[in-house]
Amino acid sequence: MSAATPLASVLFVCVHNAGRSQMAAGFLRHLAGDRVEVRSAGSLPGDQVNPAAVAAMAELGIDISDQQPKVLTPEAAQASDYIITMGCGDVCPYFPGKTYLDWQLDDPAGQGVEAVRPIRDEIKGLIEGLVAEIDARKPSL
Repeated sequence: MSAATPLASVLFVCVHNAGRSQMAAGFLRHLAGDRVEVRSAGSLPGDQVNPAAVAAMAELGIDISDQQPKVLTPEAAQASDYIITMGCGDVCPYFPGKTYLDWQLDDPAGQGVEAVRPIRDEIKGLIEGLVAEIDARKPSL
């Protein structure tokens, strides 16, 4: 990791922190590198990341197999500039000055890789837009 300070920190939240939020975090790490600090969490974290989500991401050369679902804490939210919920009705703690986004995405739970691919691809497009927005906010030197 470089000595540069990240431009922003992003927290992805979905109930189980096993599919959508893990794919989003994987894409953001892949596309933004160390320019962005990435977190993901859930209010009721699952036991493991959804194997279909892991497989769908691996098809694009992004390995999320080493990730573990984590519980959402107020500290994680407070430490993040962006808090992005994944259309799952999760309740996040509210802190002034944060950018809150809700991405309406289908739930990949219990689905095969074929059903997860379109969700993955939609998440990729949202992440590309987010990276562009974060980069645009970069203070000029």
